[in-house]
Amino acid sequence: MKKFFNYSVYTLLLAMALTFTSCQEEFEPLPDSDEQETIMASSSTAKLIKDTSTNDGSFDNIVDGASCFAIKFPYTVEVNGVEITLDSREDLELVEEIFDALEDDEDILDILFPITITLGDYQEVVINSIDDLRELAEECVEGGDDDDIECIDFVYPITLYTFNVNNEQTGTVTVDSDMDLRRFFDELGENDLIGIDFPVSLKLYDGTEVQVNSNAELANAIEMAKDACDEDDDDDHNDDDFTQERLENYLVECPWLIHEVERDEVNQTDQYFEYLMNFKEDGSVTVKDRMGNSLTGTWSTRVANHKVLIKLEFDVLVDFNLEWYVYEIGEGKIKLYQEGGNRIIMRNACDLFNSPPDSLRDILRECSWIIKKVKVDDVEIRRLLGYEFNFMGEGVVTLTKGDVISEGSWEITTNAQGRLVLAITMGDEPGVSFEWPISDLRDDRLKFEIPDTDYELILQRVCEDDNDGDVTEIRGAMMQGEWMVANYTESEVNSTEEYAEYSFIFHAEHRIEVSINDQPVLDGVWRVLRNSEGKLKVYLNLGDEDPLGELTDDYEFVSISEGRIELKDYRDDGSYSVLVFERN
Repeated sequence: MKKFFNYSVYTLLLAMALTFTSCQEEFEPLPDSDEQETIMASSSTAKLIKDTSTNDGSFDNIVDGASCFAIKFPYTVEVNGVEITLDSREDLELVEEIFDALEDDEDILDILFPITITLGDYQEVVINSIDDLRELAEECVEGGDDDDIECIDFVYPITLYTFNVNNEQTGTVTVDSDMDLRRFFDELGENDLIGIDFPVSLKLYDGTEVQVNSNAELANAIEMAKDACDEDDDDDHNDDDFTQERLENYLVECPWLIHEVERDEVNQTDQYFEYLMNFKEDGSVTVKDRMGNSLTGTWSTRVANHKVLIKLEFDVLVDFNLEWYVYEIGEGKIKLYQEGGNRIIMRNACDLFNSPPDSLRDILRECSWIIKKVKVDDVEIRRLLGYEFNFMGEGVVTLTKGDVISEGSWEITTNAQGRLVLAITMGDEPGVSFEWPISDLRDDRLKFEIPDTDYELILQRVCEDDNDGDVTEIRGAMMQGEWMVANYTESEVNSTEEYAEYSFIFHAEHRIEVSINDQPVLDGVWRVLRNSEGKLKVYLNLGDEDPLGELTDDYEFVSISEGRIELKDYRDDGSYSVLVFERN
């Protein structure tokens, strides 16, 4: 393992800044000789200064799992099969987003070597393999017990003085960063003497600044602060920093739905899924099951080992009775854990319970809603993809496929938990005729799920006054002429030949006609829209009796050119299908 380090810039800086003389009369006068004190480079105060200016390598623990060094940007990693190049600290959030995309998947991260790492003393080392990286990582002290002090930082610039054995000043240097300060001290001999131009300012972990006026005050400030915060020197990327007060405010702000429970390594999610928890400021907590039955307990929080804990106590819900570590809050989610295979995941349910029914009624009535997905008994009803709901006054709802319109009734109610429910009755379409509890409420996308079942409905809003030029252009191009399948590849299996005899015409009113030798054989639905994530989507629905196999789907638009349209369908497992139309 080769180590290299370029001191040339620092040496030049030091050589220019330090002034050496052979006569005592030519020494520079001290800035305030009555208060100026010197410290020895090997003193406890000097060590505190070095530890405070040591490079913190914990910010990228999600990648390297080691706090005593950091990987130098840029470098490339493969996360759960997705290759990304990391150029800054902000890019590390991409890794966490991929890890958090699924709760129960096994997260795999591979680093593309060689890489360069920066050690605590700012030396740089080239690493050529994962074995070399692990060997170096094993030398790190984790859990906050390492020498690096992260809870307090120097505010720069700082001016330092050097002295000879007679306590006579021999030079001066100004440092502008932790790296400059640490390297300055590393260059000194054990018996060298140093002075500091006070006052010096330091910033604490909570953002407040303190000012010190002597070596004794400086050492005391660092000693008092060095164990005052969680240095996050561990490999838990979900251990996001937050305060006890923030957690308490977050808990009482909204109701919470249980999405996962694991107790003593046994998954209990089915038993408690979508139980509703209401935390009160008086320390009581009420839990409503899916039938609306209420159970009452207590909750309290405290801080230990720089982590926030919440204690839950119930007479009946014994699986919840534990003092839980809180290891993630934010983005509408709270995660709790305790050793021994214990975990609870809760999701914020403000919109689902606190929104008045009229709000959902207004959202539904102001535009049309396209069916993105329907599942009944865990079976996806693909023949309904792209159908259009219109929720009208007097409780009337229509379901439209091209020029075929069905009529039914709808209303907004609340269930036994107090949750908003969309009740639809459509006599000739049982696939949508249910009381659908809402699980995700947005202005342009609605998701409904029936607890204890595999029933799901997802709707995408489409408004007549949406002026989306891209949608208009794609729709207009597809309606020009007759098309054929030039390529259909699914999971690397090319099935283009199966569709060679079919022609496709995209008509107005979202109707697609499929024919063989000018004889219509299928009549389906097609749509172009921009979804809630801003992606352009093309819906093709050839019905349950689709002889063309797997073409029915919602595709992501890739490109359009003269006489050619390329679409892709991305799957949850990372695979995808490619569909290319070319004009006949």
